[in-house]
Amino acid sequence: MSIESTILFVADACPRLRAAAEVLAREPDYRVIIAARGREAAEVLDNAHVDLILADVERPDCDIVAFLSRLRFTHPNLVRILLVGGEPDIRLNEALARTAAYQYLTKPLQVEQTCLVVKRALETGELARRHRRLVRELKIDDDAAFLHDKPDRAGRAEASHFERLVYASEAMSELCGLAREVARTDLPILIEGETGTGKELLARAMHFHSRRSSSPLMVQNCGGVRDELLHSELFGHKRGAFTGAISDRLGLFRAADGGTVFLDEISEISPSFQVSLLRFLQEGEVKPLGCDQMVHANVRIIAASNKPLKQLVKAGQFREDLYFRLKGFDLELPPLRARPADIPVLTEFFVRKHGGLLSNRVLGVSNDVIEIFKSYRFPGNVRELENEVRRMVALAKDGEYLTRRHLSPALATWRASANDRLGLMADGRTLKEMVESLEGQLVRQALEKCHWNQSKAARELGLSRVGLANKIRRYTLADGAARAD
Repeated sequence: MSIESTILFVADACPRLRAAAEVLAREPDYRVIIAARGREAAEVLDNAHVDLILADVERPDCDIVAFLSRLRFTHPNLVRILLVGGEPDIRLNEALARTAAYQYLTKPLQVEQTCLVVKRALETGELARRHRRLVRELKIDDDAAFLHDKPDRAGRAEASHFERLVYASEAMSELCGLAREVARTDLPILIEGETGTGKELLARAMHFHSRRSSSPLMVQNCGGVRDELLHSELFGHKRGAFTGAISDRLGLFRAADGGTVFLDEISEISPSFQVSLLRFLQEGEVKPLGCDQMVHANVRIIAASNKPLKQLVKAGQFREDLYFRLKGFDLELPPLRARPADIPVLTEFFVRKHGGLLSNRVLGVSNDVIEIFKSYRFPGNVRELENEVRRMVALAKDGEYLTRRHLSPALATWRASANDRLGLMADGRTLKEMVESLEGQLVRQALEKCHWNQSKAARELGLSRVGLANKIRRYTLADGAARAD
């Protein structure tokens, strides 16, 4: 597994459950999160990848049984365990049926028993996941003629998670590894990337992995917002500060004190508001509209832009000093077309997600659909892929595969160019740089196809063994699996 299993306990005044959490957290394979209320648990599930939830069904703040029942569809792979008091009765049987719980535990808890049940439940969940995958692959074998050529299983990547971000590509693996390290610092972060690549998901994951995770994460989209309204949203205002200000407003910077504020579309703020934001980043001081006093707020800023800020600085449209203040660390999310290895795992993730929400049991996705997805440019990136999969799942019947006939008209009639089919992108400014970029990509593709058997790859490319070795050195290529080992 790419990360440790994450366990969510939803219980407040339960010392033995907290003791069990401490025991599990001391082991390297488990991460334990405790939520005192149902609302906190929902926030954790929105931000984090959770493998198991153990919830006290006698919570007074919300209907935990209804909450866990919804998770059957929104988080179908989440293992559910109930914590109950007293003797089992008919209400417990109903709760077990509604939540499809793996097990229930009764109060008073035994720490050793709780840890054992949690570990066995996680093992069972992992075995069930592998079983489903194996059954699906065997089913694909049976339907090979219908589903066209089977993919090479040896090269099939497993999905990795950085909380709610799902990926398999080397580029995303390196980016998420860096993001985990950056999250532990308190420096501002600038995330750049095209619309729909998952910038907010990355920001949420980093907040959850930071020392500020127990404090709020506040989100503000800066695009198309007037200065006065944006100032009110972030810095707050006093009653009567402007027309319509009928009461005091705290502002996100003060509301998130000790936590994180995520500012999306930061490139859209006006020059005058850039000055206000720069002062806050320098001094940490907040001055609400209509107030004469400065108030201090300790927040970390994560900003995102779908336009390259460096170019806006050169064009005089964005302050250079603000750019460098925001760029404590700079992370760039690659577009989906640049990481085709992520498409199969993202497709499978969205099929499970929307199949659960629509109560539609889809068996899988045919290989020709995956190949169309991998060759398509996806100008809307991951968001466009999710919308396409959601549409396909809605059209599919129970027990069906998603095939070409479920595709939207734009993708059903898609015909990729030669470069698109090969998944190549010519990088560089001069013809020589672009040719070298394509050659390096072709050499890597041949090596990966031959599982880094250099003699076989050299024959496929029409090169000598020495010639291939020279190109590997020239383009600094290396076996990703070997590096991971």
